[in-house]
Amino acid sequence: MRAKSSEAKQEPGDRTFIEAARRAQIVAAAIDVLAEVGHAKATFTRIARKAGLSSTGMISYHFAGKDDLMREVVAEVLRTAEGYMRPRIEAHTTASGRLRAHIESNVELLVEFPGYLPALVEVLANDRCDDRTAREFTGATETMNHVLAEAMRRAQAAGEFREFDPETMTLALRGSIDALIGRAARDPHFDALAHGRALADIFDHATRRTTS
Repeated sequence: MRAKSSEAKQEPGDRTFIEAARRAQIVAAAIDVLAEVGHAKATFTRIARKAGLSSTGMISYHFAGKDDLMREVVAEVLRTAEGYMRPRIEAHTTASGRLRAHIESNVELLVEFPGYLPALVEVLANDRCDDRTAREFTGATETMNHVLAEAMRRAQAAGEFREFDPETMTLALRGSIDALIGRAARDPHFDALAHGRALADIFDHATRRTTS
């Protein structure tokens, strides 16, 4: 009875904060479970156990179903990537420095948040991934590619980058990063940071205007 009385006295702002914290706890647990056992075995029972919840009902209270939870997992990975990469990119004043930071910080996510990208891959690779989740991820990726291509155009106009097709260069860059991340996810002995630096060197040479 005391617990119910205490809950009844909570202000709306308190409830919102508590609910947001609980949702975040569940999403974090879902990311860990996805990375550990894959999408097919990421049951509410496993997620509840990982989150330290007494029952799966607490997950059902906060999420309409597994698709809803998986959609929030994707959103959380994208938010985390944005929050991690943006300040590292914006700390540089040159286009070449920003491009290098874009590549290296993308790869550094593997080290700082080891379960996030494997969890993202598990959700998106699942045959039952709902259309809304796929659309939102595709939209976020296309936006990032557009921003990167536009940054390359500005660098070309400023004379810092040589002439090339920005869309083609962006696609080549995105494919290279994805391949590196995929290899790192499969091989625990793969030195992702070293390969990330090497990849940054390659695209620095590919884009930078040189004087002869």
